[in-house]
Amino acid sequence: MTPAGWKIGLALGAGVVIGAAGAVIFSRNSPELKKAAANLLSHGMDLKEKAATFMSTAKENMEDIAAEARSEQEKRKAGAEAES
Repeated sequence: MTPAGWKIGLALGAGVVIGAAGAVIFSRNSPELKKAAANLLSHGMDLKEKAATFMSTAKENMEDIAAEARSEQEKRKAGAEAES
């Protein structure tokens, strides 16, 4: 198995262990724990939304820059052809 394969296997194994531990903990029906988990998940969702907004804005900015670069390239090509 390659080193990358080992890393994937270890990550998968860790995920299974953490998931099993979470199932055992939540099976105890602790209202405080469920409330804390819901609160944590809510904050995680907020963070995901903020990250998605940031990435969308960054993508739009990069698309604008790429469009400006294409325009400049076309102008340069047209100028070079006119000189020839």
